[in-house]
Amino acid sequence: MFQPSNKNTLPIKSLPAQDPSAPMQVDKKETSIVMKDETQIGGFAQAESIIIYTKRLQDDLHVMGLKIKQHEENMKLLRSQKNKLQESILDLQVMLGKYHSSSTTPAAANDNHSQEETIEKILQCKKSAAGILWQLKARHGNQVADLPLTKDVVGIVAMLGNVDDDILSRVLSEYLGLDTMLAIVCKTYDGVKALELYDSEGCINLNSGLHGLGTSIGRKLEGRFLVICLENIRPYAGEFVQNDPQRRLDILKPRLPNGECPPGFLGYAVNMINVDSTNLFCLTASGHGLRETLFYSLFSRLQVYKTRPEMVLALPCITDGAISLDGGMMRRTGVFSLGNREDVDVKFPKLSVTSGLPESYLETQRQINEMKWRKEKMEEDLKREEALWDNAKFNFDRKKKEFIKFLADSSTYATQATQHQILEAQNRFTSS
Repeated sequence: MFQPSNKNTLPIKSLPAQDPSAPMQVDKKETSIVMKDETQIGGFAQAESIIIYTKRLQDDLHVMGLKIKQHEENMKLLRSQKNKLQESILDLQVMLGKYHSSSTTPAAANDNHSQEETIEKILQCKKSAAGILWQLKARHGNQVADLPLTKDVVGIVAMLGNVDDDILSRVLSEYLGLDTMLAIVCKTYDGVKALELYDSEGCINLNSGLHGLGTSIGRKLEGRFLVICLENIRPYAGEFVQNDPQRRLDILKPRLPNGECPPGFLGYAVNMINVDSTNLFCLTASGHGLRETLFYSLFSRLQVYKTRPEMVLALPCITDGAISLDGGMMRRTGVFSLGNREDVDVKFPKLSVTSGLPESYLETQRQINEMKWRKEKMEEDLKREEALWDNAKFNFDRKKKEFIKFLADSSTYATQATQHQILEAQNRFTSS
């Protein structure tokens, strides 16, 4: 066989074996350059993030500052409008005062007498809530409207409406009953809560509210009493009779199966109550008056007829009850009230204060009511703006503290980074 010759092979020089655990020799200059680059890159990234976050905080503060300024401008505008409304209200009230001082109509005198009779009957109910409340009004007059206990009270049901006929007053008062005629009417539920307070165990606090007031004047309140809250009443949702100063509800007249209006039909009870002009408009936050809230809630579509036989004849078209001037009474469909009529002591006053007043007077009174309502809405808007301003100011101050703290922390970091670079430079200088 052919044998390779060693003569033609090149001599191989063996390399010394290297221990894998032995440390690798690295150039110190190259290492220093690499660490320097990494330090610089890390420092630049950190500085960039500081700048970005600082800009973000500044933008947030700017936006919050604009919100605060906007709320301040809104509050300034609302206060200005509120003051103008108050001045206009005072001017119109002066006009009405001049009218009262220069004219006294016989109708008004008769009406005052009728109202005095109703007030006297209310005061005779000594231990009732209405009697205590009216006693307070008799002692303090118009100042009652400013007292925390009564500032939200509109009045007593019996004194919030009047009628043109004594017989009608008697039948409507009997239909409602004494408890309802003496019911206290409040605008909001806050007014209801102010009349009666409770202790931690849910018992009535007899030293506060109407209970405390009754005790202080020697009229201890006994039993339950009704309070009607206007803001919780679902108002009439239909139209009103056009060009009617009393804003009567435009309810379709009842119709018999033959299409004719029942004989003896006089009208709906809710429209036969005369409402004082001060209570016709803007009494609630939603702008409703007493007719479409209180009296529609009490009477709904109660029909009024001349006689009982005519009321019975109209049964097919009676939906929410009916009464007749001769004593007939149907509470609701299929529910009749029989027996002798019960004469309620507290009745609606007869005649209307506004019956002898000119149209210009009623229009002025309507304008005052509307302005008062708008003023109340502005006060609510102002409170809301003040709350929003407080919240925006709180958020701004909190963000400002965060910004100042971040600037302080960033300054500390920058100082430490600079000191680190100086130490590195000193180390490189000494090692070289």
